[in-house]
Amino acid sequence: MEAAPCISHIAGLLAEPKRTAMLWALMDGSAKSSEELAALAGLSLASATAHLTRLTGGGLLRIESRRGQRLFRVAAPDVSAAIDALASTTMASAARCCPDDASPAALIAPLMLRQARLCHGHLGGELAAGLYQRMLAAGWIERHEQRTDVTPKGAQHLAGLGIYTQALASPVVCDCFDWSQQLPHLGGTLGAGLLQLFLQSNWVSLIKESQALQVNDSGAAEINRLAASEHPWPRGRRSEFQSGRIQQ
Repeated sequence: MEAAPCISHIAGLLAEPKRTAMLWALMDGSAKSSEELAALAGLSLASATAHLTRLTGGGLLRIESRRGQRLFRVAAPDVSAAIDALASTTMASAARCCPDDASPAALIAPLMLRQARLCHGHLGGELAAGLYQRMLAAGWIERHEQRTDVTPKGAQHLAGLGIYTQALASPVVCDCFDWSQQLPHLGGTLGAGLLQLFLQSNWVSLIKESQALQVNDSGAAEINRLAASEHPWPRGRRSEFQSGRIQQ
């Protein structure tokens, strides 16, 4: 056991519900004061300060000063990724324990996390769940009992975006269950390639120390247009991605 990684300290910090509530409120990349976090967690300021001291000392939070005020922020992207993974496991475990005709209640996440976020290297959240449903309805992908495949029609449309599915590593596409939506979105190398396309197009951008993604208005419009009609890809942008850069 001496060679086992010492994860019990971090696990202990995350195990206290009030500390988890404060970390959860910071998952969108925001910075908040001890007073704000105390109110969100339903704690007195003294109790919140004690918890925040432990989280900061454990390397999960960091303090920054802004106009003379001390604000708390998630310390690094790995902290957000770990909490996101715990959220996924929580929902998956709850689903395994639920009766066949029931489903666990969705986790209430900060708004920006619900809208769009990183999920294992691809796009998650409402934007991703909507894209998945449109691709399914348009016949770009099809679901079987144990797998999801890209159709020839889907491969043709994706090639118009500069994503060549025949060049992608396996698994090209798989269902990834979204813990905030309780709906699937695209995983696999196709999901990763689409996220890269959205980032390169400046439709979405990464938020520091967060799993949340910032989506601008034009980006939301363009992503919501994908698989919504048979209109060709805008000529100017199409040529930008047909260089083959979005391949795995």
